[in-house]
Amino acid sequence: MPSAHDRLEAMLGRLFGYALALTQDREQARDLVQDCVVRALQARRLPQDEPAFRAWLFTILRNLHIDGGRRKGLTPVGTPQDAEAPAESWIVWRADETLVDRVTVRLAFSKLPSEKREVIALVDLAGFSYAEAATIMQVPRGTVMSRLSRARLALLDVLQDSNVRALPVRRKRGTA
Repeated sequence: MPSAHDRLEAMLGRLFGYALALTQDREQARDLVQDCVVRALQARRLPQDEPAFRAWLFTILRNLHIDGGRRKGLTPVGTPQDAEAPAESWIVWRADETLVDRVTVRLAFSKLPSEKREVIALVDLAGFSYAEAATIMQVPRGTVMSRLSRARLALLDVLQDSNVRALPVRRKRGTA
């Protein structure tokens, strides 16, 4: 069984990606991950099961983010916000379609409210199951599924509104 340090180190990239999705700021994301690791290392017992360990870490990170926002008087994650997150400026040096698509999606993602960014970050970016995301977000599984559906549609709307060329969309069979 790997040590606690090894298990935490293996999760740093995923934790940072989630923290960045929540904060939209690299420095804040780094601080959030550092606080999460400190809190995890101070725990008396760590979950032994790997999925439970991942969910536990992401729950710590999410709660730290919410607590930090409350201390600053900000709206907690999971509450719809009217203000859009500031979009980063991007320079694309080559006409690489994959790079352009990634940049387009990233900019559109940054325009979503925090509730929508959070659920997409957990399920689509970090790869958590609906059940794991529900545990992290402390909501029922069905709530995760409906929030994710609405978040994906919102992302698609932002992409369609801001795109010069539409990104390919897979439709379910039997729909127009």
